[in-house]
Amino acid sequence: MGIKEKFQGIFILNDHLVTLNLKSGLRVYREKLVDFEGKEYRLWDPRRSKLAAALLNGLATFNLENDSKILYLGASAGTTPSHLSDIAYDGLVYCVEFSPRMMRKLLDVCRQRENMIPLLDDARKPHNYLSLLQQVDLVYADVAQPNQTDIFMDNMRLFLKEDGYGIIMIKARSIDVTRKPKHVFHDAESLLIERGFRVVEKIDLEPYEKDHRALVCEFAF
Repeated sequence: MGIKEKFQGIFILNDHLVTLNLKSGLRVYREKLVDFEGKEYRLWDPRRSKLAAALLNGLATFNLENDSKILYLGASAGTTPSHLSDIAYDGLVYCVEFSPRMMRKLLDVCRQRENMIPLLDDARKPHNYLSLLQQVDLVYADVAQPNQTDIFMDNMRLFLKEDGYGIIMIKARSIDVTRKPKHVFHDAESLLIERGFRVVEKIDLEPYEKDHRALVCEFAF
């Protein structure tokens, strides 16, 4: 068994993607825990986390530090945000979730992880939580809405640092189920460019997720 660091805080352990567990002994979504050289790692399941899928498919733009601040739109029950909290262990992960049912599950995770801040709110209305957030290094969007690209851009403009970046998981079937995914992806990318953003990387998520694409964006100065 060997380990190598893929990015700061993200490791490949015996061909599996893992993060160093912020809360030793505690699981978030029944993930496997592995002890290696006196440290405990959590397996990061690419079929439960689109970010893990993107990383395994070759995502090259991922620049988080241990003290980074992240705005996560569509946090759901906290699976992916919990791995981000492992990575940015001295930072903050602001977790916006609209569903009260999912928020109850998310709260259980946040109680164990002090660097995860739950926000029961609507990502379509970012001014609602404007006073609660600091500027962030990463805006991450995983929101199943027809206007998900607009939601992402609105939050980027309000909360992203000038030298920060964003990652959006484009769900083609949530935007328009009648069109081919490649056309939906193209339109989302074109809209970002038209509205003043630069798309620096794009990664399809198959075989882990069908009709999904990750876009990495930054401000086009």
